[in-house]
Amino acid sequence: MARSNHPAVANRTVLALLGAALATGGGLALAAHFDRLNWVDTNARLVPGTAAPPTWVFVALITAATALALLCLRWLYAQIFRMPTARIWRIEADDAAGHTTLASRTAALPVAADIEEFPGVRSASAWLTGHRDTPELHMIVTAEPDADVSALRRRIATEAVTALRHALEIDEITAELELRFADADRPARLH
Repeated sequence: MARSNHPAVANRTVLALLGAALATGGGLALAAHFDRLNWVDTNARLVPGTAAPPTWVFVALITAATALALLCLRWLYAQIFRMPTARIWRIEADDAAGHTTLASRTAALPVAADIEEFPGVRSASAWLTGHRDTPELHMIVTAEPDADVSALRRRIATEAVTALRHALEIDEITAELELRFADADRPARLH
């Protein structure tokens, strides 16, 4: 079971780019201070004159600030959106005249309920995404601090995921498990 956390990947990328930009800027400022840059005059003024800058400077600053604000909003949205959205599946039998619709979220609820019954599990949630013939199961499981992780992972794979495969009548299902550990000082939730 693989793990992919898209907001964390975006966070690391943005932080790496920001860190590189700040390190470069700091290095250039230090080099300019110690007169190591031949293209910078250390005795010159930072901004020549006292007149107001041209109008295009203000327009450029407002545009840059707006773009930065939109990027910040996009970043906040990425933090909130943790799991893929559920889908509605239409199931048709070859020899039947009718069809059945099933929300993928409804199909995933029993998986989470089964996992919550396993020893050492405090809570579980599950989502199904993708096409009906190639679904992807995403699970977040919060385990007790002293839980046997390998046994829990094996039981999830062999019991909960297998039961879902049989219920959906498919041969394979891609499963993603995020395993979290509960705080040892916090009491378990009562159901």
